[in-house]
Amino acid sequence: MNRQPRIVIIGGGTGLPVLLRGIKKYPVDITAIVTVADDGGSSGRLREDLSIPPPGDVRNVLAALSEVEPLIEELFQHRFDAKGDLSGHSLGNLMLAAMTNITGNFAHAIHEMSRVLNVKGRVLPSANQSVVLHAEMEDGHIVHGESMIPKYGKRIKRVFITPEDVLPLPETLQAINDADLIVIGPGSLYTSILPNLIVPQIAEAVTRANAKKVYICNLMTQKGETYGFTASDHVQAIYDHIEPRSIQKVIVNNGPIPTDAEIRYKGELATPVVVDKKELNSLGVEVIAESIVKMEDGVLRHDTNKLAKLIYDLLLNEIKQAM
Repeated sequence: MNRQPRIVIIGGGTGLPVLLRGIKKYPVDITAIVTVADDGGSSGRLREDLSIPPPGDVRNVLAALSEVEPLIEELFQHRFDAKGDLSGHSLGNLMLAAMTNITGNFAHAIHEMSRVLNVKGRVLPSANQSVVLHAEMEDGHIVHGESMIPKYGKRIKRVFITPEDVLPLPETLQAINDADLIVIGPGSLYTSILPNLIVPQIAEAVTRANAKKVYICNLMTQKGETYGFTASDHVQAIYDHIEPRSIQKVIVNNGPIPTDAEIRYKGELATPVVVDKKELNSLGVEVIAESIVKMEDGVLRHDTNKLAKLIYDLLLNEIKQAM
């Protein structure tokens, strides 16, 4: 092969950067597709004040893929902790907002910031405009806004976005079509992953693509989103929004969760995701179980290096089988 293997990774929140920090160390052509549904914190304020897509998830992905001096990345991620209008804003969010105003286009702003930060790969928003995420709960209530959905405290039936006719960038669809492997996650199921897949044409492109699709299941359930969910519940939720059996493999953790962490998370109504292999197999997915959990700053995360190595090996195997 006279080109680098192409991988597309879809997600947002804190999960996507964890994988990207590891996978960028390998000789791969990376495209990260990032949600633009965030409406909380600094991103939400800039979104409302400047009528731009929320920059926070994109900022974290740019930082994860950047290859600059640590001080520059720290500067980009710096969050102001002073009184006044700057309080709570990160410098990177402000820079993306300024670049969007200068270029008149959020995707162009991301491209220019990628050059400044020497980003490895491409970072593409799932849509080039803000979208509002809504959730229909099993009790029939509709919750509006990404930040409000987990607060309602009831089981989610489905999520959807407005405007309904929003379109992805042509580059996004092309990257999905050309990929050798498509990775979904890790990240909050209903507020970081599905907001990408329910953008019209993205789910269809993912389903049609020749590349195998791999879903990285969360380590823990999440209060207000997936409380009590097993691994197969996560996959079924995706299938409830896109074509069933469109995922071929699911990566789950089989490593031990530290007891003190499990106790603390239980207080937050979060428990380790149960891997129900038989049910996963019945959904048509191959289960890849590895010890990929790590404690980082008191928080449970996927182990960046182990997960990246696992994904890279899968990528090489898919290319080998296709040759």
